[in-house]
Amino acid sequence: MGEPRVTSAFPPRDTAVGGYLEPIRAGGAVLWRDGGGGEPEIVLIRRPDRDDWTLPKGKLKNGEHLITGAVREVREETGLTPVLGRRLPPQRYLKDGWPKQVEWWAATPAEPGGAIDYVPNEEVDAVEWVPMKDALARLTYEHDVHVLDNFRAGPAETFPVIVLRHLSAGEKRAWRDNDLLRPLDEAGRTDALALPRVLASYGRPRVVSSAAARCTESLLPYSVESDVPVRTERAFTVRGTGRGESPEFDVEAAREAFEGILSEGRPTVVCTHGELVPHLMRGALDRLDAPVSQQLGLRKGSFWVVHVAAGGVLAGVERHAIRG
Repeated sequence: MGEPRVTSAFPPRDTAVGGYLEPIRAGGAVLWRDGGGGEPEIVLIRRPDRDDWTLPKGKLKNGEHLITGAVREVREETGLTPVLGRRLPPQRYLKDGWPKQVEWWAATPAEPGGAIDYVPNEEVDAVEWVPMKDALARLTYEHDVHVLDNFRAGPAETFPVIVLRHLSAGEKRAWRDNDLLRPLDEAGRTDALALPRVLASYGRPRVVSSAAARCTESLLPYSVESDVPVRTERAFTVRGTGRGESPEFDVEAAREAFEGILSEGRPTVVCTHGELVPHLMRGALDRLDAPVSQQLGLRKGSFWVVHVAAGGVLAGVERHAIRG
């Protein structure tokens, strides 16, 4: 018999005692604008209690959605409202011996020109637009430098196409009328009221929806709050006239309509049905010459965000649920 295998009695330094501790969750954004000369400017903040320069970020509140939490933290620390672009790789590091995981996005300011109107306080006493080269030199922490490196490695300017599976609409077998008229249930209506804030994190995307009531109702609060009309699209509609009947839809027509949206270069949210979501995503990824995941389906009330750069280049894909 050979010698017994000897293993270290201690985990690597970058893991927690026992192998795992639930990380502190945080979110932030690389706020950028065109600085002229082909180099973007980046927002940096200074925290007086730590005497450091860093990127705007902060811890999520209990139960807070990752997307809206990141937007809130950036707004609180800079006075600017970020419009999220492509998602960047997360950063994970130890904070006072406990793991912290920060989710990052590229973002542009909603305010025209990105004019900073921020009152210094004890948490953040300076907010500045800094040229990229100077920002890399000024940042205090290596993990923030990595975030900027990830930002520089991909396209800065992108647009989102959001594929939303409609919100909860009860059980189909319990509905006795035409299935196109089946409405949202109580849980679906609650989520519909939460959806506007989530979608607003991506700016003011237009709406293209299945004509089914459960789809148009999913986006009705967003449409009213953002003053964005809902355009219905027959190709995204799954039809069924009664219980026990097979759903009817045209995959090719749906994929063609979705490819048209991708080619228009406009932020858009498409609300459709679970039967069509995998077909739309597979068609989009094929068109963008990207690898195709085996898990393209969505639960009700979940959505994909496909970030596309100029020239039809895939810049990122992320998936979320309305309830976080």
